[in-house]
Amino acid sequence: MGRYGMGKAASYYHCGGLEPLKGETIPEHFNRIARHCADREAIVSRHQGQRMTYAQLAGASDRLARGLLGMGYGRGDRIGVWATNSIEWLLLQLATARIGVALVAINPGYRRQEIAYALQHSEVHGVFFIPAFRSSDYVEILGSIIPGLHEGGTELSHPEFPHLRQVVLFDPQNAEATRKVLPGLTVWQEVLAAGEGVTRQDLEAATAALDRDDTIALLYTSGSMGSPKTAVLSHHNILNNAWFTARRMAFTETDRLCAPVPFYHCFGMVLANLVCMAVGACVVLPQEYFDPLATLQAIEAEACTTLYGVPTMFLSQVEHPQRDSFDLTSLRTGIMGGAPCPPALVRRVMDELHCPEILIGYGMTEASPLTHLTAPEDPLPIRLETVGRNLPHQEVKLIDPDSGATVAMGEVGEVCFRGYHVAKGYYGDPEATALGIDADGWLHSGDLGTMDGDGYVKITGRRKEIIIRGGENICPWQIEQHLLQHPKVAEVAVFGLPDEFYGEQIMAWVRLESGQQADEEELRDFCKAGLAHFKVPRYLWIVDEFPKTGSGKLHKPQMRELSLQRLKGDKN
Repeated sequence: MGRYGMGKAASYYHCGGLEPLKGETIPEHFNRIARHCADREAIVSRHQGQRMTYAQLAGASDRLARGLLGMGYGRGDRIGVWATNSIEWLLLQLATARIGVALVAINPGYRRQEIAYALQHSEVHGVFFIPAFRSSDYVEILGSIIPGLHEGGTELSHPEFPHLRQVVLFDPQNAEATRKVLPGLTVWQEVLAAGEGVTRQDLEAATAALDRDDTIALLYTSGSMGSPKTAVLSHHNILNNAWFTARRMAFTETDRLCAPVPFYHCFGMVLANLVCMAVGACVVLPQEYFDPLATLQAIEAEACTTLYGVPTMFLSQVEHPQRDSFDLTSLRTGIMGGAPCPPALVRRVMDELHCPEILIGYGMTEASPLTHLTAPEDPLPIRLETVGRNLPHQEVKLIDPDSGATVAMGEVGEVCFRGYHVAKGYYGDPEATALGIDADGWLHSGDLGTMDGDGYVKITGRRKEIIIRGGENICPWQIEQHLLQHPKVAEVAVFGLPDEFYGEQIMAWVRLESGQQADEEELRDFCKAGLAHFKVPRYLWIVDEFPKTGSGKLHKPQMRELSLQRLKGDKN
């Protein structure tokens, strides 16, 4: 590693590397690992009661890839996946990569408006889904937004979803009952059957035609303004990020990763699935969604060496009343990230979860996602108080947000990244791409931080308005736009407030139309009906007026201060 300063004390750091970047596609790398680790376990799904070796996983994913080819999918197409963690999710990730189809990862918590936007915006040609998740009936939701599903036929045709050809149900057990409601559905077995006429030579030819720079994943990420944007990532982006993450962690084929993080996030899709597939390690799924007890049980039962999570996940496990009844001594390392990581919590994870080499990670979806990661050999204060240094072959600099000049070492600046890991842009949004990635290739994070003389970075705040609640990136604008659809609402301001457990909670200030009356519960119920559960404001106040800036804009910083003062007074 080396620092090549832009001046004597510039906040710039470049992690070089003796090991070159991978120049392969994901299937080329995975197939080699699968042959080398054929008899090793690749995935254990405890809630499904299933496990697969690398040989079995490669065979099953190839069968699915042939089925996708048989269904007419190929390089450049897009398939969405709207589902919780499962073996099928990983199979679809590998199968789409095998033939060059871009996988569009969709949040299982999305409601009607959100899933409709995701399918339209990403122009998916097919979507794979599970029947339901928690209170969301996916069958009912898709049937209501895609009327063509109520009709028969092998392919859909609907003017609001001009690219969508097929909607595929993951769960074969519910296929017969679901097909009675939605005859236009395709089921998992039909996809597999479509591959019977596709030869091994056809499959290998499809893989051979791929390029490392092909788009292979579209991942939704919130911006500070507007609807969620879709980061466009390539084989080269995410394979190298996974590989060098594994190297920084000293993660090998002998490791077993307990992964309670969701696959629709880069944390799960890249840092869990792809990190394991890159080295031949085993990924263990405790449950289809995060559950602290299931996670503790999985660590003990599967002798997991590695644990991932956002701070709230780790806190739930540390404070679980049954924690001491589990043998967690197999743990060695892991990554805590997705939100600010309190040093006191990191120490508790080291001591109480017996995870001495827990590491702090930092990054963003647009950076594939990891830019910074502490290392096991870093001094303890560094591991507790910083996000470490950037991974090999990545550049980082801190700039003055107004002038764009690189700030001096130790001064606060906006964190920017450049390198192989920077996304190709935002799908269908050249304006957002130009705003986020400048002409010199620097990705602007919107986060503020400081850098020391050895390249270690501390994150001090965020320039953008994104709320990070329990690892979920939440766009205030989207909540504001939803509340403004309520007939009684005139004006809305949404922002984050600090929270010891979730990192941040959502606060909404609402001004009603003149002469209208409504209470907070009515408005909160309106949010519950149209937004994912984690986007529903924890605090919702009905106010008569908003503080404004000199130019007449809503003054959110002042609202935040007033909210904190009032909440503090309520506690006293």
